Amino acid sequence: MTCATHTLEDVPASPPPLAPALIDWFDAHARDLPWRRPDYGAWGVLVSEFMLQQTPVNRVIPRLAQWLERWPTPAALAAAAPADAVRQWANLGYPRRALWLHRAAVEITDRHGGVVPREVADLLALTGIGDYTARAVAVFAYGDRHPVVDTNTRRVIARAIGGTAHPGPPHRRDLQAMSELLPLDDHDAARFNAAAMELGALVCTARAPRCDACPVADRCAWRAAGYPDTGDTRRRQAAYEGSDRQTRGAILAVLRERTEIPEDEVIADWPDRAQRDRAIDSLIVDGLVEAIEGTLRLPHGDRAAR
Repeated sequence: MTCATHTLEDVPASPPPLAPALIDWFDAHARDLPWRRPDYGAWGVLVSEFMLQQTPVNRVIPRLAQWLERWPTPAALAAAAPADAVRQWANLGYPRRALWLHRAAVEITDRHGGVVPREVADLLALTGIGDYTARAVAVFAYGDRHPVVDTNTRRVIARAIGGTAHPGPPHRRDLQAMSELLPLDDHDAARFNAAAMELGALVCTARAPRCDACPVADRCAWRAAGYPDTGDTRRRQAAYEGSDRQTRGAILAVLRERTEIPEDEVIADWPDRAQRDRAIDSLIVDGLVEAIEGTLRLPHGDRAAR
């Protein structure tokens, strides 16, 4: 396997103070997750990253296995109808991700011969893929050297390096901050990326960090400063109960069970009729639902995947 060319973004400005201890900790304590296995493949890694956005690991693992059994390649998913992708997505939440993943599969099939691309620029050009997912695929599927920054990584850097309780809003400078910590060796850099995320998920958590179990507690700036309360500017997610998101989910649940249904019969007993109608309209705008002569159905055509 050839190594990726190092860019200015990826070359550290100073020796990494956290990498050795974090990599050793990760090697001893990392969860055995399917997408971390060496033979999982770039398509499996890509699908897992789509599913893991805002969805807990324990909900993703069974759905991911079912998805890859049904569509083991991008071409297999591209040949399916968008409705099948939405139906298979089931209760993972944020179902637009199913449409984006379907569209990305079409693009991979058409532009890259059915092979998930390796270059970050090519990955960023696919539907539904941003800075995190593009670099995660390049690093964890292909072993290339890039900074991979998710919410957990940002929190670890904010505390260990910045001395703050929580990170600020996401910013491009997060990539540079992680770049400055990466080991030069491609394999070590990939392990460190995964280790920082794992530490944030299991130990350096948002509400109850377990500093006694942290492998870098002795060099954590936040701990050294006495755990100051530096504020929390994270955007809070609105409650699900009673929200438009809940209404949209109820509508999609009905449509997953029916080929099509008259619009007036879809959750007809919903207590807030205006909210129900608003949810239907938004699902149509998002391409998750098609309205045809007074009936609703999941998307069948290319329009939904665009």
